Amino acid sequence: MKVISLLIACLILSLLSGCASTSGYRHSNGGYYLDDGPESNPPKNLDEVPNAVPHWEPYNRYANKPYEALGKWYYPQVSNAPYRAVGYASWYGKRYNHHRTSTGETYDMYAMTGAHTTLPLPCYVKVTNLKNHKWVIVRVNDRGPFRDDRLIDLSYTAAYKLGMLGHGTTKVLVERVFPK
Repeated sequence: MKVISLLIACLILSLLSGCASTSGYRHSNGGYYLDDGPESNPPKNLDEVPNAVPHWEPYNRYANKPYEALGKWYYPQVSNAPYRAVGYASWYGKRYNHHRTSTGETYDMYAMTGAHTTLPLPCYVKVTNLKNHKWVIVRVNDRGPFRDDRLIDLSYTAAYKLGMLGHGTTKVLVERVFPK
């Protein structure tokens, strides 16, 4: 009888521990959401992918209007104002690869791109991993992440170059950069 009670208690505890994960994120697989994550055979040359090179582009006339996502309203900047913020970066991969971004472009998880809720689209930012001081420059061409605890979503390659794939998220400094 004690053995059966112990087995039932272990079963209940194991079921409850599954409820402790955060919003469907798989922490053991890099913190990505459900069916997202890396492809089974990512390119071998990700270290050679260059940073995005800032150049002047007109703002997208459709992607910079106020919008609602998940019940919250966002009001994008439409100026060349400086931007500097500290927060958490996450990354998105195969689940959105080849889908349309907010600018109408096709998302490429192997490009140096990112998503932000209010920066003008497109624009460029320098993202610095505050744990290891690695940095990248990405072209922001999408909206998101729509979680209060996230500042920016990065492409798979940008996250790889920042050394954050295994963790899924990391604390970063995001600074807007302009063409020289």
